[in-house]
Amino acid sequence: QAIQAINGYTNMTAEEFTNMVFQKIDVNNDGELTLEEFINGVEKDEDLMELISKSFDLSNVLKAIQNG
Repeated sequence: QAIQAINGYTNMTAEEFTNMVFQKIDVNNDGELTLEEFINGVEKDEDLMELISKSFDLSNVLKAIQNG
C-alpha cells in the first residue's frame, strides 16, 4: 500500500488488488496462483502488466529516501 501511495495509485486496497489479480489470472479457480499462472496471466493482460509494473515500481520510493 505504501508503494502504491508513493506512486499515486491508491484507488484500490491491497485486498481489492489481490482479488482483481486472482480473478484475472487464477485460470483453474483453485484460489492459488502458481508462478506459471502468474507469469502467463500477466503476459496476456497488458492492463494488468501496466498496473503491476506501476504498483511495484520502487524508483519513487528510492527518490523519497534519498531526498529525506
